[in-house]
Amino acid sequence: MSEETPQSQEKPVQSSNGSQVPAKEEPVAKAHDNKEEEEELSEEDLRLKNNLESLVERLTEDDADLYEPSLSQLKELIRDSTSSMTAVPKPLKFLRPSYPQLCGVYDKWTVPKLKSLMADTLSVLAMTYSDEGKRDSLRFRLLSDEKNVESWGHEYVRHLALEIGDVYNEQVEKEAGDSSETSPEPSSAGHRGVENASKESLIQLSLDIVPYFLKHNGEADAVDLLLEIESIDKLPQYVDENTFQRVCQYMVACVPLLPPPDDVFFLQTTYSIYLSELQLTEALALAIRLDDESLIRAVFDATSDPVVHKQLAYILSAQKSSFEYDGVQDIIGNTKLSEHFLFLAKELNLTVPKVPEDIYKSHLDNSSKGVFAGTGLDSAQQNLAASFVNGFLNLGYSSDKLIVGDDNWVYKTKGDGMTSTVASIGSIYQWNLDGLQQLDKYLYVEEPEVKAGALLGIGISACGVHDGEVEPAMLLLQDYVTNSDKKISSAAILGLGIAFAGSRNDELLGLLLPIAADTNSPIETSAMASLALSHAFVGTCNGDITTAIVDNLLERTASELKTEWTRFLTLALGILYLGQGDQVEDVLETISAIDHPITSAIEVLINVCAYTGTGDVLLIQDLLHRLTPKNKKEEEEDEDEEDEEGGDFEGAIDEELTESLNLGKNEETENDESIKTEDKMDVDDDTDKKTEKASEEEDAKKKEEEDKKQQEEEKEYALTDELTYAVLGIAMIAMGEEIGKEMSLRHFSHLMHYGNEHIRKTVPLAIGLLSVSDPQVKIFDALSRFSHDPDLDVSMNSIFAMGLTGAGTNNARLAQLLRQLASYYSREQNALFITRLSQGMVHLGKGTMTFDTFNDARVLNKVTLASLLTVLVGLVTPSFMLDHHYLFYYLNSGVRPKYIMTLNEEGEPIKVNVRVGQAVDTVGQAGKPKTITGWITHSTPVLLGHGERAELETNEYINYASRLEGVVILKKNPDYREEE
Repeated sequence: MSEETPQSQEKPVQSSNGSQVPAKEEPVAKAHDNKEEEEELSEEDLRLKNNLESLVERLTEDDADLYEPSLSQLKELIRDSTSSMTAVPKPLKFLRPSYPQLCGVYDKWTVPKLKSLMADTLSVLAMTYSDEGKRDSLRFRLLSDEKNVESWGHEYVRHLALEIGDVYNEQVEKEAGDSSETSPEPSSAGHRGVENASKESLIQLSLDIVPYFLKHNGEADAVDLLLEIESIDKLPQYVDENTFQRVCQYMVACVPLLPPPDDVFFLQTTYSIYLSELQLTEALALAIRLDDESLIRAVFDATSDPVVHKQLAYILSAQKSSFEYDGVQDIIGNTKLSEHFLFLAKELNLTVPKVPEDIYKSHLDNSSKGVFAGTGLDSAQQNLAASFVNGFLNLGYSSDKLIVGDDNWVYKTKGDGMTSTVASIGSIYQWNLDGLQQLDKYLYVEEPEVKAGALLGIGISACGVHDGEVEPAMLLLQDYVTNSDKKISSAAILGLGIAFAGSRNDELLGLLLPIAADTNSPIETSAMASLALSHAFVGTCNGDITTAIVDNLLERTASELKTEWTRFLTLALGILYLGQGDQVEDVLETISAIDHPITSAIEVLINVCAYTGTGDVLLIQDLLHRLTPKNKKEEEEDEDEEDEEGGDFEGAIDEELTESLNLGKNEETENDESIKTEDKMDVDDDTDKKTEKASEEEDAKKKEEEDKKQQEEEKEYALTDELTYAVLGIAMIAMGEEIGKEMSLRHFSHLMHYGNEHIRKTVPLAIGLLSVSDPQVKIFDALSRFSHDPDLDVSMNSIFAMGLTGAGTNNARLAQLLRQLASYYSREQNALFITRLSQGMVHLGKGTMTFDTFNDARVLNKVTLASLLTVLVGLVTPSFMLDHHYLFYYLNSGVRPKYIMTLNEEGEPIKVNVRVGQAVDTVGQAGKPKTITGWITHSTPVLLGHGERAELETNEYINYASRLEGVVILKKNPDYREEE
């Protein structure tokens, strides 16, 4: 059969002399295909193809005079070709078979001008011909002296940029290989010179390409190319007033996705572009993100306009910044905050005080009796809960119906409850120094708890308000810091920590540092002082405070460190390094010297604080690895170690047995030798000594076992902390970036399934931190499920997290869920207390406040984050937090109103119409897309929810700030013409 096949493909053909000769069909078929292909080409395409082929032919001939005109013509034909976006241009298609021939011609020629022109053409042709990895486009571009890169069009320039990035990265790897004295593998021969291209030539070529990209709406391509060749700092010279906005937006959006130090370079470059274009409010936002006072000063110095200075000061005041500048110090010090907030309350008709019952709505309870009736609950604790709720509900309004007018209410609570109840007056008068007069009378009472409450309240009412000249909170509280009564001194320290959060006040440092550094005082006092200092110096890496805290950790005994207060010591260290990244390395080295199992937990907490909001994937992976249950192999290793310990114990028993046998033998021998009384007495003495020796050995063994047990307990305690910090750490690192947030929430649901009790207890808190003041249905539904967990600690933390996600939003569905929980836990005292607290948080400031850690410009508010972390770390052991409930007031230092307030240039409030809608990410979108969607028009002042953005409805006013958020100054637009 196989022999017949070729014959069957042959057909007899008539020869000239008439005989039939077998002829192959193949050439005929081939010719037929060619004919068909030619038929497919239109007349125009055929003419183009023939033209191109004749030009190539001319270049291969010996007539040198024809070379230059032929090349010019060839380039013209390639340039003029137009085709659809998806198809290869026809000239490149037709010239593909001639590419090797033209490469040969290039190698043969010797005239530099002609070689340059030919290299220019071959660089374009190589886009369609060159094999993967050869990078001939770049090779010929570098060999050509022609500077007309952009004349070849966008696709060619993008192709070139791609090859530049690849070759540059190879160069960097090669250099790294050379420096580590390992010879790199030889590059493939195809590169022929590209791998030897100097970095300088690649950078120079890139800098020729960048202006083309910027001119043709390729801002993202320009930024990516400069990032590839590590030259992002060269970008500012190429941007102008038309391109800077899109370039800067793209660069800021890239920051969470970049590894250090590229992220910082990007922020610095964007800052310099904004500053050169006089976009001062945007530049200020980046200067705050970079946490560099000199950059903030440069923004202020860039203009002499006092109104612009005021606008910049309002932006700083929202961050509780410690920056000082003449002329606007009162604004930065938040002295006008209470006045503006009360104006908002008046405009929104919220001045009438509310009472806790307005949000408890006990009359809606299903049971025939109210929550308090007949449940046998501690009414003092419920009154305390009502004080907290009242303080949160009327926060900043300077009036209420429950406490201020009723001196007896304080005495309806007991013990430490009186401290928190009096302190809630400070919460009602927050930012308003009139509160100091209300609290003053409580400083002269007998009970130390009431006095302590008044001191704490003074700190809360003065929270974040600094006049510069006089600091009333400092004057009133400093004398009580060293009081012999621990309650009074702790309250004074706590009050100072809240009042001066973020202020970097040197007077406070001088006052509290000796207390924090004193390792002989109780660990509670040192921890409170360290925590207060760390809140004041948040994210500053202050060396003195660091030393004081590390000394405490080094010098205190293991039993002292085994308390909840150690967590606050550790947290204080973390808050000092909040958002400081690499600067944490030195302190981590010092901590590794601490000989205590707690070391690894401390390292985790400080690390996650330092890299908060970076979205660092590798760090999150490391934390998840710590949280993963041990595999069987590891467990077996642990069991083997235990067996060895068991073996030693058995050996000890054997020794005891032999010793007692020896004792018996000795006694027998001595009895046989003599029956004298003296001898008998000797034997008795010997026996006594040996019994003593045996009992001593027993005591030693007991002590050893106790020590071992204690060490195991310490290890377990330290491991608990490590797991806790790892869970919170995932939320802290992911919080700066949306995709990371989504993924973390999935991890948390897994951890709730397979985590141990300590992990499960912390997961709700981490979820609450991730979506603080942002009540998404899927999140509070999950927390609602966890709030009925068999483990009461998990339930209580879930309830608190529900309050955190809805903080200041008045979310109706969340409020309903919490009312149901209050009914469900009506007989569980502690859970009911936490539920009440959460209800108060949801209605924080009657729905006008927020704990949001980021503003619209994605700037992390470190003071707010530090305040939230303090409470969350305390809630790792809910029972501890319920005993020291006054620590919940640390939340007050992180509260800010979520309003938009518009002022004229004189600083008086004005009403303008603004559209408020959901913020839209417009990075990299073509044209001028809308930045908000689904808007509603309001008249200022107006409230702004999480993820919402506002813009002016008309151009009647010109905005001094680039974003409508917080306090905004407007000026009349002189060119405005009202529409008829």
